[in-house]
Amino acid sequence: METNIISKKKPFYKINDYLKEYLSKYNRMIQIPFSYNELLRYFFSIPQKDKLGNDTLWQTVMFQPFEMEDIHHRLVKMYAMMKFDGNESFMEHLLVERVDYCAFGNSKPFRICIVNQYNDNHDYYYVKIADASRIYGLELEDILSPNRINFLVNQDTLIEEHIVGIPGDMFMKPEYRWMVVNEVRMAKEFVKFNERCFVRLLGDMRAYNFVIDVTADFDDVQYRFRAIDFDQQCYEGKKTLYLPQYYKENKHFVDLCIKLINEETMKQYQQEERSLIAKRYKRARKRIDLLLEAMVKDTISLPEKENSLKKELAAYYNHPPFLKCANMGEIMRVNLNLLIEN
Repeated sequence: METNIISKKKPFYKINDYLKEYLSKYNRMIQIPFSYNELLRYFFSIPQKDKLGNDTLWQTVMFQPFEMEDIHHRLVKMYAMMKFDGNESFMEHLLVERVDYCAFGNSKPFRICIVNQYNDNHDYYYVKIADASRIYGLELEDILSPNRINFLVNQDTLIEEHIVGIPGDMFMKPEYRWMVVNEVRMAKEFVKFNERCFVRLLGDMRAYNFVIDVTADFDDVQYRFRAIDFDQQCYEGKKTLYLPQYYKENKHFVDLCIKLINEETMKQYQQEERSLIAKRYKRARKRIDLLLEAMVKDTISLPEKENSLKKELAAYYNHPPFLKCANMGEIMRVNLNLLIEN
């Protein structure tokens, strides 16, 4: 396992007109009742600690009393727009319990906690700076993975639904080990997740950037690894940065695979995942083509990273067409076309 070096500060990439047209066509671009910058007007914050008293990197923010009621009303309205098409008749029993902010990472998200007064049930959504790389990542996740994800965009503001699951770094801690009742299934799902990230060029899948969704099966337990951070979509220049197996933070899962899966079985799981991605691609070919067209006309990485990645992928697949690619959009297109050909 090698140590990968992620770019410390990825620049934000504006949403170009082609991507805006795509988002409008598929109902991702709508008017929302507030902007990201409005939430930055908080005047006080309290650091959040976990149950053991450790810093979570999140802080609960407070707004001025004279504007808090209005902001909270608009935050609930946004939740209604995401969940039930803005039907305000369902808003009366919903409240904003708290607003959290995290300055760690590129997207600097706000996490909005919505509570149902009738049954005290909580739900969350996130408000982030709209970044083209992340939006391409969200769309590719929705189309090519087994997971659906809901998000909305307006100007420089991105709204994302909460992805349910236990963060990978927490899952490895002793208090969660009781949930691992079938290590073979977990190892299999990590292999498939690894392959999924590599095919769609999603980078930086360290343990704290994905969650594990645990589902009870009729005779056992099933696991699914789900990405929750899409900032590094088609940005980095090394192919290993798109393979979760190479991050030291994921060593626990890699060790499971080494212990429980032989090479022949691993290749079977990899081919199984590639076949599933190819089927999803064929079913949504028109939509994918429009998304790739916007990506080809966009800038979401640096020239030196694009040149490095296309050379590594050309050598890895023994596929010279990668060398003719002018940007990350073209690299992504060749990568997916190669998947279909094979």
